Amino acid sequence: MTILKWLPPIHLHPVLFVFIIISFLTGTFVDLMTILAIVLVHEIGHFTAAKLFAWRVRGIMLWIFGGVMETDENGTRPFHEEILVTLAGPIQHVFLYGLIYILSGTQTLSPSIIDMAYFYNTVIFLFNLMPIWPLDGGKIMFLIFSKIMPYRKSYNTVIILSVCINLIAVFILFTLVPFTLSAFLLFSFLLMENRKDWKQRYYVFIRFLLQRYEGRARLNHFRSIDIHYDARLMDAFNLFHRDKSHTIYVNLPNGRRHALEEAECLHSYFHDRHYRKTAGELVSYVS
Repeated sequence: MTILKWLPPIHLHPVLFVFIIISFLTGTFVDLMTILAIVLVHEIGHFTAAKLFAWRVRGIMLWIFGGVMETDENGTRPFHEEILVTLAGPIQHVFLYGLIYILSGTQTLSPSIIDMAYFYNTVIFLFNLMPIWPLDGGKIMFLIFSKIMPYRKSYNTVIILSVCINLIAVFILFTLVPFTLSAFLLFSFLLMENRKDWKQRYYVFIRFLLQRYEGRARLNHFRSIDIHYDARLMDAFNLFHRDKSHTIYVNLPNGRRHALEEAECLHSYFHDRHYRKTAGELVSYVS
């Protein structure tokens, strides 16, 4: 099997073509190729770790100073897998420092190319660790939040924080540091990504629930949930945590509690299409 057959499909984000045109006009094409090479190594790090855990990867989308490994596994795999796959990208920059150092002792590349590689490797490394979704720093922040709060709340919180940090970065760009078009386009692109992810947040959550309903999520821990009898099923789902199975305890008017298993609730919602059914009605239905 050749390396090309092993690699997933690699796509270029449309915004990248804007930077390619700019690089031709400004004479920075070599800089751009250096950046893309570093970004590709970064993404191959994510991909390699994902394949070691047998993740299904659709492809890699490259854009300036970063990329996205396209997979449906997020939110369904154990915490340690997702954190290791996320960290596998930034770790590649450490190896790249070693490679650049070795090349600096040869005549393979000119000193100016070596200095440029050091610079861009550092910039991309630090940039990707910024706590902005969908950068690696934002993904790490999301994973940490999802350990201490429900999945839906953690996802929404990360998107909101990402927008705030993006706006602060744009403000700093216009007021405190010399303005650069590339940096402005980068943070504008991230804001557009955050806007798109915010609009799709409901579908991300439904996919999270569907994967649990279909039994594709690996649930290693248990957490009980208490809800009022007139709460809807979606109110209970909003309290679901990653990596945890749930028993939903419904507080009934007579002071008693009735236990519903997570699978019962998900089956009622997705199979029976009881989208507006309350927990109390489901208790009467299954009793």
